[in-house]
Amino acid sequence: MPHENSTLLPAVRSFLSSPKQLLIDGEWVDAKDGKTFATVNPATEEVLVQVAQASAVDVDRAVVAARTAFESPSPWSKMTPRDRSHLLWRIGDLIEAHADELAQLEALDNGKRVEAARDGDVATSAELFRYFAGWATKMEGTTIPMSVPGRDFHAYTRREAIGVVAGIVPWNFPLLMACFKIVPAITAGNTVILKPAEQTPLTALRLGELLLEAGVPAGVVNIVPGFGETGAALVDHHGVDKVAFTGSTEVGKKIAAAASGNLKKVSLELGGKAPNIIFNDADLDAAVAGAVLGGYFNEGQCCVNGSRLYVQRDVFDQVVEGVAAAARAIKVGDGFDPASHMGPLVSQEQHEKVLGYIRGAVQDGAVLTAGSADAVGDRGYFVAPTLITSVTEQMAVQTDEIFGPVVTAIAFDTEDEVVAAANNTVYGLAAGVWSQNLGTAHRVGSRLRAGTVWLNTWHADDVTLPRGGFKQSGWGRELGSFGLDDYTELKTVIAELR
Repeated sequence: MPHENSTLLPAVRSFLSSPKQLLIDGEWVDAKDGKTFATVNPATEEVLVQVAQASAVDVDRAVVAARTAFESPSPWSKMTPRDRSHLLWRIGDLIEAHADELAQLEALDNGKRVEAARDGDVATSAELFRYFAGWATKMEGTTIPMSVPGRDFHAYTRREAIGVVAGIVPWNFPLLMACFKIVPAITAGNTVILKPAEQTPLTALRLGELLLEAGVPAGVVNIVPGFGETGAALVDHHGVDKVAFTGSTEVGKKIAAAASGNLKKVSLELGGKAPNIIFNDADLDAAVAGAVLGGYFNEGQCCVNGSRLYVQRDVFDQVVEGVAAAARAIKVGDGFDPASHMGPLVSQEQHEKVLGYIRGAVQDGAVLTAGSADAVGDRGYFVAPTLITSVTEQMAVQTDEIFGPVVTAIAFDTEDEVVAAANNTVYGLAAGVWSQNLGTAHRVGSRLRAGTVWLNTWHADDVTLPRGGFKQSGWGRELGSFGLDDYTELKTVIAELR
């Protein structure tokens, strides 16, 4: 059993020792109907713990709590920006203090390597709270001159919180995505109901404990694990003022439609199928390393991964050989094994989906240059890093977001040809260009329709940078100073001076 893992910290064992509840109005409570669901270790397929499953009734309880906490004269509504800043910083410190514990929970629930979770997901989560702590005191308005003959006015703008925010997050970066929704929302003074993915609720629940320990007032952050019905109840609820969602484009479209009931605001970070373009004048060693990182990072379960590799024809064989060799050298195994380079996929459903795409590509005539159409091992949801060649632009493996360690490679001849191919997708989340000619890199980068474009690198990132997508990859931007825009209302105030 996972609890018998000799490397587990006592705090992790303690956390797993009892069923996990909902966080509503500052209290840990059971679901009203008593329902629970199991969360599973994807490396072993064993149940970790039972988690309370929120129904529409529980969602309503959470919305009422969030609304009460938001409305004046609640402690939250009276908290000064400086006090919010200090609170955010304390949360960041607590996350850092519990980094090893959170990383182990993430590895158990999601499958990713403990080291990757600690140094990536957890560290960035702490930094998010600290970065936005600085913004809590800097949400400023402007004065605007008016031109009305014979009358004198003082006009200014204010940035104000929207109200009750529903955050619905995916399973690929469970803790980090929870912070993506919670941090800017409470920085601006909103209250939040968070629905973590049913596959990975544990770090969100542990974060809830840390928020209470830091002194977040009751009702400001509520956490309601559950399935799609729980998310739908949040989106449909007329007491919710905004929905912030990260996930698939298919679900994002449903959320956008459902939110029209009370015209609640919606921000969406959705799917991606990022093109990674390597020109023949690139530093090929760096480009190959970047293609491997861009393609297989986080077990391939990352919406900005470079899953479509385009390589100029005269260096195609060399690049493919390099990427294939690196893919074969990646050791797939349990995230707690220090020798592992890549953990399992998150669930049986995702495992079957990814293998289905690989098998379908082979049936369509593509070639597996690295990887396999079969599962790795007889337990756990492991898939070998896969590189597929002899691909056409019409194949499903080339057009669909697979969300697994699968990269396709296609040769190109000209810049215009590859730009057209790269942009021939409904997605526009990320893209990359490799060329030692900076003119080529910047020119091609400017022609790519994507929210983030990397030049001679991949996955370079920072909490100061806005992220989001073009086309069907979403609405709005997260993080950076731009990340507060979707969590505030702009109010104009006009006073006549007499």
